[in-house]
Amino acid sequence: MGSSDAVVEIENLERGLLSEPGAAGGTEGAGENDDPVLYTASFQEMEENFIKHQTAQWVLYSLLLILAWGIGLFMLLYLPVRRYVLRREIRSRKLYLTPNSIVYKVTRPVPFPCFGVLKKEKHVLLPSVADVVIEQGYLQSLFGVYSVRIENVGVRRPPSDDVQIQGVADPGGFRKAVLTRLANMRTEAFARQISAAEDVSSLRTPYQQGAWLSPTQSARHHLSSPSGELILLQKLEEVGSSVKRVQTLIEEQNSQASQPVD
Repeated sequence: MGSSDAVVEIENLERGLLSEPGAAGGTEGAGENDDPVLYTASFQEMEENFIKHQTAQWVLYSLLLILAWGIGLFMLLYLPVRRYVLRREIRSRKLYLTPNSIVYKVTRPVPFPCFGVLKKEKHVLLPSVADVVIEQGYLQSLFGVYSVRIENVGVRRPPSDDVQIQGVADPGGFRKAVLTRLANMRTEAFARQISAAEDVSSLRTPYQQGAWLSPTQSARHHLSSPSGELILLQKLEEVGSSVKRVQTLIEEQNSQASQPVD
């Protein structure tokens, strides 16, 4: 009975602390980002499971430390405040996807809430994202809690340095949204490269195109255009007139040679 009374007292203390003004301070600044939101992850559905998981983890550490140095007794006494801090933290979490980045915001009370809160805002650019990994440890599996880890591209660092977020209600949906956006960005970039190449090729003049051809190919190119046909006709007329003049000269010479010499 003593343990059940203690749990009731802890829950009553949590409700009292959460009902104070400023408990919803984590919702401030939600509209500071002007980028449109493509996907918003939720933490509300996993709040209770997350608190239970963290409480069980805290109790296990406390019991181990009681057997070792006795510090775990103070950790057990701190448990109501710990649960309050965790509940404030998960209620203030915001994780959403924009066209260019992944944004994670959280307002976390300090270990002693009377000394204020700590605000954290993380922006991960989508071009630097390699993958979104969903992880679940043994203790997390008992409470149905998942962790989301965002891996960076081309950075050889341990997994502990990546952005890790616990308590996402639908990690699979968040991962699918991020990977779909990455695929769309790569498709758009490829389409822009193709259109830019086509624009450059269309701006070339016929003369610029012919300058890169061999003499034979250049002549063929000019012959294929209307202006090239006119030039060819003029050349043929000039050649024909030259041939006629040569023929007349030959005939005159032959006639002079055939006349008798006096």
